[in-house]
Amino acid sequence: MFNRIENQEENWEEVNLNQDAAAAENVTAGSTPEQPETPGTGQGEGTAGNTAEEAKQDEATEETLEDVKAQLMATAALLKTKEEEATETKNRLLRLQADFDNFRRRNATEREELATYVTISVVNKFLQILDNFERAEAAAEKAVDVQSVVDGMAGIQKQFVKTLEDLGVKEIPAQGEKFNPNFHEAVMRGHNPEMEDETIDMVFEKGYQLHDKVVRHSKVRVISNE
Repeated sequence: MFNRIENQEENWEEVNLNQDAAAAENVTAGSTPEQPETPGTGQGEGTAGNTAEEAKQDEATEETLEDVKAQLMATAALLKTKEEEATETKNRLLRLQADFDNFRRRNATEREELATYVTISVVNKFLQILDNFERAEAAAEKAVDVQSVVDGMAGIQKQFVKTLEDLGVKEIPAQGEKFNPNFHEAVMRGHNPEMEDETIDMVFEKGYQLHDKVVRHSKVRVISNE
């Protein structure tokens, strides 16, 4: 019985030794255990798939870059156009400002010249009156009576009033008129039962107006019987 057991053990050891020797031969020959292949996962097929996908991605990236480049160029062109328009608008405003300044200076000069011409015209009218005053003064030195001097002064006064009327200046009515603050200035209050209240009974200084504009208010006394 012990001999059979020993013989079996020797047989098992011999089988193990044979298996180890076969494995060593396989390793020495460079063979590797075969593994089942998975469909579609071979080295060649996987590389081809990755290359195609990368090519598509590169093409999409190039298209995106071209679109961005085109948009940037369009934006740059639009910006250049806007800058040119802004420059043109600025130059136009500067020209308008210069034209307005020239117009204002020219207008001021024309007003000054017009005022000078008007003044010269008015002065010429009053110079004629001054000449008559000088003639009256010379005549008064040789006059034998006072009445002739008075008549001469009255004539000059009429000439002076006529000159004012030609210029559009006229006297503001006041004596016996109702007080009007737009034309009269009350410097005194008086009492007169024969006249209505707010009536002017005395003029201290005549007032004048040029057309519709008051040059000087009349200084008057106004009746107040209360």
